[in-house]
Amino acid sequence: MIAATGSGVGKTTVTIALIGALRARGMRVAAFKCGPDYLDPSYHRRAAGAPSHNLDSWMMDRASVLATFARAAADADVAVIEGMMGLFDGASATADEGSSAQIARWLGAPVVLVVDASGMARTVAAVAHGFAHFDPSLHLAGLICNRVGSRGHLELLRSASVEVPVLGGFPGDAALSFPERHLGLISADDERVAQPLFEEWTAMAAQWLDLDAIVAIARGAPALEGVAAAELWPRNSHSAPRCRIGVAHDDAFHFYYEDNLRRLEQAGAQIVRFSPMRDAQLPAVDGLYLGGGYPEAAAAVLSNNRAMIDAIRRFAREGGPIYGECGGLMYLSERIRTLDGRSWPMAALVAGEAVMAPRLQALGYVEVETRVDSILGAAGMLMRGHQFRYSTLTQAAERNEKIYDVRPRWGDPFIEGYRSGNVLASYVHVHWASNPRVAEGFVDSCANWRARRGES
Repeated sequence: MIAATGSGVGKTTVTIALIGALRARGMRVAAFKCGPDYLDPSYHRRAAGAPSHNLDSWMMDRASVLATFARAAADADVAVIEGMMGLFDGASATADEGSSAQIARWLGAPVVLVVDASGMARTVAAVAHGFAHFDPSLHLAGLICNRVGSRGHLELLRSASVEVPVLGGFPGDAALSFPERHLGLISADDERVAQPLFEEWTAMAAQWLDLDAIVAIARGAPALEGVAAAELWPRNSHSAPRCRIGVAHDDAFHFYYEDNLRRLEQAGAQIVRFSPMRDAQLPAVDGLYLGGGYPEAAAAVLSNNRAMIDAIRRFAREGGPIYGECGGLMYLSERIRTLDGRSWPMAALVAGEAVMAPRLQALGYVEVETRVDSILGAAGMLMRGHQFRYSTLTQAAERNEKIYDVRPRWGDPFIEGYRSGNVLASYVHVHWASNPRVAEGFVDSCANWRARRGES
């Protein structure tokens, strides 16, 4: 596990560089990200050439975390797990629930700690000592010192940290920073994220990190016991797809947990990607899944693609199941109002206007309970998710039927989950490992609608 003393010290860049360097050695790398993050995994995917999986000990239980890890790492030579925030930060200030430390403990993963070593010398030994002894059940195997001033500075840090070895470091170089926006890094799928940046960091890792020592640390991790890879998702017993689900995927919509998509497939769905930005019509599908992303950044393009909006509205009128999360909710609303004050017409399947704000409007874990039967399954279904949004649906949203009782990890409960016919949309990003019946229920709804139309 690549963990850190806190946010902003460079663990994502270190992880990308390490994955690239290991892959350049001919190793197959399985990449993982702790916590409810969609952006960092997109960088892992580009560096590793394979999907990155989220591991979250609040939205997923221990069995799901271990099974996800076992399945995704089964054919890899090495697994690299990027932590979230600081090593011990999570859903509580007094316990390790939801933290990278809890994931490391569940997996028995040795921890390599990223430290911002700018302006630091002997103090690095105190940092290492504190992290090594705060939780003796974790194995702090080494440090990577980021933003060092020179190779001489790095050697000084090596000599200072005797208890925990320094495995290398990186000099600070603003020219090699990855581009960012208000939700953090720009998705690695964006054309502004140039491939030479990945190549530069791969080369830097080969020059500045002790890769042999890092590989030896990984190989020293204990074997996972009692975890069958087949436990990750329900076994797909369907020889042919029960239904086809259209998944919106372009610059506006790309926030999906890899695990959620795999669960749809294992429940019998065929995933068909389409672009609300570029396509003029829907593919032949039996349900739609519109995930989060940046619809506000593409509001003009989305709004002007009336052919796609009309196709989605027609799909909804005919009774096709549509599920939207966050950015998907914004697109399904009547309009998106951007920060410049312009209001862009959208699909108008959910009442209300999604109004962008310059500051965060909601952040944190939530638990959801459905109040009535829905396209996700029976009433009373419990599931866990996360909110991270800069927009709010206006008061016109009160015209919608709301079927979610939402209980935030911090804060007061509220009612959300906007439903109109077979359209269901919410600001909550749900991780379906918290309740595998969610994916099964959505596939059942799509398959039932397919059957009602008499398609095979």
